[in-house]
Amino acid sequence: MRFGLKLENKKEYFNGSYKKFVDLIGIENTKLVFEEFKGQQISFPLELYTKQYIYEQIYSEFNGANYKQLARKYGYSERTIRRILKDLRG
Repeated sequence: MRFGLKLENKKEYFNGSYKKFVDLIGIENTKLVFEEFKGQQISFPLELYTKQYIYEQIYSEFNGANYKQLARKYGYSERTIRRILKDLRG
């Protein structure tokens, strides 16, 4: 409550980007995000997962010949897939 008012939980009452959060994760989770980060400037990295994790996934899925499939799946060139695998093999 703010100023002694009981605030309604309707999407249209949420400010700016919080409306999109409501669409994505719901009202209660949006409130949790707000409480955790209010007042802060946040920028989200373009990549969700760490490079190390992605590289390990590529390594674990490599069958000796599937460079092209891995490149397509992970959005890298075949050359980059070969380099990643070479680096991981040591």
